Amino acid sequence: MLLRMSTLFLRTLRDDPADAEVPSHRLLVRGGYVRRVAPGIYSWLPLGMLVLANIERVVREEMASIGAQEVHFPALIPREIFEASGRWSDYGDSLFRLVDRKGVDYLLGPTHEELFTLLVKGEYSSYKDYPLALYQIQTKYRDEARPRAGVLRGREFVMKDSYSFDLTDEGQQQSYQAHRDAYERVFSRLGFDYRIVFAVSGAMGGSASEEFLAPTPSGEDTFVQCTNCDYAANTEAVEIAGPPAEEGSAHPASMVLDTPDTPTIATLVDRLNELPPAAFGLAEAPGFSAADTLKNVVLKTRQPGSSDWELLVVGVPGDREVDMKRLAGQLEPVEVEQAGPELLEHRPELVKGYIGPQQLADLKVRYLVDPLVVPGSAWVTGANSEGKHAAFVVRGRDFEPAGEIGAVEIRNGDRCARCGSPLEIARGIELGHVFALGRKYAETFGLTALGPDGKPVTVTMGSYGIGITRAVAALAEQTHDEAGLVWPRSVAPADVHLVPTGKDSAAADEAERIAAELTALGVRVLLDDRKASPGVKFADAELLGVPTILVVGRGLADGLVELRDRRSGERRDVPVADAVSAVHAEVSGG
Repeated sequence: MLLRMSTLFLRTLRDDPADAEVPSHRLLVRGGYVRRVAPGIYSWLPLGMLVLANIERVVREEMASIGAQEVHFPALIPREIFEASGRWSDYGDSLFRLVDRKGVDYLLGPTHEELFTLLVKGEYSSYKDYPLALYQIQTKYRDEARPRAGVLRGREFVMKDSYSFDLTDEGQQQSYQAHRDAYERVFSRLGFDYRIVFAVSGAMGGSASEEFLAPTPSGEDTFVQCTNCDYAANTEAVEIAGPPAEEGSAHPASMVLDTPDTPTIATLVDRLNELPPAAFGLAEAPGFSAADTLKNVVLKTRQPGSSDWELLVVGVPGDREVDMKRLAGQLEPVEVEQAGPELLEHRPELVKGYIGPQQLADLKVRYLVDPLVVPGSAWVTGANSEGKHAAFVVRGRDFEPAGEIGAVEIRNGDRCARCGSPLEIARGIELGHVFALGRKYAETFGLTALGPDGKPVTVTMGSYGIGITRAVAALAEQTHDEAGLVWPRSVAPADVHLVPTGKDSAAADEAERIAAELTALGVRVLLDDRKASPGVKFADAELLGVPTILVVGRGLADGLVELRDRRSGERRDVPVADAVSAVHAEVSGG
């Protein structure tokens, strides 16, 4: 392949786009890889299409290696299909919905579990047909509330989604592992530094769920990794080690304290430490801190498709904040928000600033606690009366939550639930996600196969996605430098960027010869044959990010050309007669 910059549909930009938030957005636009059409919607230009095609090629090769077969579904999906699965309502405002001229409802597909299930149901009926793996690479649509960061979070994007179909849980586990292994090969071949983290399934449903994340400061996903073992999880799914359970009977009986004007944790702690030890029936002052208090946060939840909100109270240690994103990830597809005054005004027994868990069960208010609130632990919390709190309120003795939910914001230094070592927080970009869906969609759509005994067996499924367009931006985030993009060779639009310089035709003629010979060897060449200054050509070579740069001109009178490594910046002169073999060696070894 030989690309000539004199005829290539390309215009590079010297200035950053005004709306660029992250390096990938800035550099992909400046390098002429993409152009913005509207918020979250981008056109892909020739160089961008080459990078996309290279990523797709790697993905297709690894899908083929595990026996997956490629299909293609429509983006336009009838409403009744998503209604049958419940996702017409589960997805909420994230769906692009439209009505045709006959008044029939459709949507633009965000994922295609339903269609894959229906396709297999229509074609296969015997146990002899399984196991099966199908995939597609196709444009998806989600009505993002806040599209940002260029193609990292768009409203239209290209994904690879594959689905496995098995008759047994053991078979599904093997298919899941095969996809997981293939994903590791994909992301290694593409040149990513990545982490595999535990995740929640969300609206996708299913049980086992893992994300592949590319660590980068600009990542929108926060994840947690252990400093000792290999445990990693996103903040919605992370588990942290709590203190050991306590013996509730070892604590004094609960008591109500007068604590006027203490609606916040800080004011409550100040008041507690002003009280004499005798107020607690103790000889010495206990020395309270926020960690000794139980904060009860009033939220509201709503089931998909319902207009009615229900109260939910979540208890966390007073020195911790509630992470609403973490809560939402665990409760999805149920919506969760902070409860406003319009909901609380109908529940005067819930006294703002003085809510305690002691009476919530009697009031038929669902109450969950973070696992840090361990059985037998004693707390200072609200007494459900204005200006009063209760001390030595013990879980399991004075109240019993309806369950536990990871609710606190994770901190650096929280302990790993696996080995007890400190956890650290990092940011990353989601590259891919693997789900063990189980039988949810098969049961919904009646996907069964006749077993050897003639009895129907419900098929169990897995769902596996890779963001193709997102991978372009994520690689740009991980590999760029101050001068521009630095593509791994596996995805770069070319193997070598040929830059002839000089006022006479000698450099241009020599560059043409080298380009022709390299092309004949199968090397992908980008030749800058424009009538431009050396400064412009060098700036574009660094901006575009092709891994090898060959400069023809400066040393040509001495029989030399300059070979540059874009990533390391290393430069070396090679005899012009050896230029082709030197570049070919770089490409073969790169």
